[in-house]
Amino acid sequence: VVGTCKKHGTLVRFKPDASIFTTVEFKWDTIASHLQESAFLMKGVEFVLTDEKTGTVQNFLYENGLVEYINNVNINKNPLSPVISFSDTDEETQIDIEIALQYCNEDYNETIFSYVNNVRTRDGGTHETGFRAGITKAVNDFAETYKLTKGKKLEGSDIREGLTAVIALKVPEGLLQFEGQTKGKLGTAEATSVVQNLIYNKFTYYLTENKEIAL
Repeated sequence: VVGTCKKHGTLVRFKPDASIFTTVEFKWDTIASHLQESAFLMKGVEFVLTDEKTGTVQNFLYENGLVEYINNVNINKNPLSPVISFSDTDEETQIDIEIALQYCNEDYNETIFSYVNNVRTRDGGTHETGFRAGITKAVNDFAETYKLTKGKKLEGSDIREGLTAVIALKVPEGLLQFEGQTKGKLGTAEATSVVQNLIYNKFTYYLTENKEIAL
């Protein structure tokens, strides 16, 4: 301790070594994209990107987090409903789950972005497995209850046509497992059931309470 200060936080300065890296030029778009993604995941936290050479400044702040993430992805599409979002903490595992999703009527593909502890899991994993199983069961059970499919089960791939979803988990260190060195795929077994249960229960309730959209 050398004295008192009103400021707080951590300042990190670094300079890439040209003898190690093929380029030492920072790419604005790459950094901006990463900070925007982080701002979506940490709603209410502001990120400020400044280029001191050019004086360019860009701020990222999203009070509605994943809802605004979905809106940003689907900005040029025709959504079938408002963005639907759910969040909960599993009492047994203490895994925090936040999910936002929206269907669009002109897209036949599914677009799923998944994260664990703010790290993008580009190769999916157990949380995506649970999400797909849960939403498939929820839609099929709803369809059966209202006799929409004449007793036939819909395939999961059909249910996810036109779907955009963001899945964000906070997994305690003791349960956290990744497959591979890049942390691109979640291996935590418990994530499958907790995500499946959340999306099944919450989405089933949403469909039941919003039949004008569901039907």
